[in-house]
Amino acid sequence: MKPPIVIIGIGELASVFARAFLRTGYPVYPVTRGMSMAQEAEDLPDPQLALVAVAEKDFTEVMLTIPASWRNRLVLMQNELLPRDWLAHGIDTPTVISVWFEKKKGMDYNPLMPSPVYGPAADLVARALAEIEIPCRVLSTTEDLVFELVLKNVFVYTINIAGLVLDEGTTTSTLWQQHKQLTRDVAADIIALQEYATEKTFSHDALMEGLLKGINGDPNHKCRGRAAPGRLARAIDAAERAGIDVPAIRDINRRLVV
Repeated sequence: MKPPIVIIGIGELASVFARAFLRTGYPVYPVTRGMSMAQEAEDLPDPQLALVAVAEKDFTEVMLTIPASWRNRLVLMQNELLPRDWLAHGIDTPTVISVWFEKKKGMDYNPLMPSPVYGPAADLVARALAEIEIPCRVLSTTEDLVFELVLKNVFVYTINIAGLVLDEGTTTSTLWQQHKQLTRDVAADIIALQEYATEKTFSHDALMEGLLKGINGDPNHKCRGRAAPGRLARAIDAAERAGIDVPAIRDINRRLVV
């Protein structure tokens, strides 16, 4: 029998990964809220992988409790990830996937475009997802990974923050078609914050092209989700701490508090 794959957090996206790994013959071992990871690691010290599938808001708390025997087997999949987030926990070479497929309660998963993945277990993750017809792109370098993570952050932050001042049902296609300048202005602010956070510069044209691919990949996606107010608050906080001018985002914030 193949060694099991641990999945920490069993939400909607985790269920997709579990299905994929099961299809490739790996037993899946869930770790749910309330279970002791230290105790589970004693019973299962040598898993094939340990997928951290908790929500972004729970990421730091969970990372603080990852057992030592699992730390070199981690797969990370959260939105808003950057290298500093795993390096802060002493994790040097995790496998990281930028997820471009949706899974909502009561609905099957929906691939939007190929999900980039990089790290020691990238091939395994890509093969498993291919078994359930979710396409992936295995990346060649850490630089490629950082670009893809920044791109995903630009996408989610831009559509969420811009959506806060538009009608509640506004979709990504409507955002781009009817509010193109707003989209560009918010994206420019987010790119500035991402460049500061990564201490790197990126091709803004390439990021805008990737943003448009994301929009075209899911044109009916609603811009304003539950995470949108939190993302606005985090963007404002990051700008204040970095001393970065983000005029479009600040204007949206002012409009919401008036």
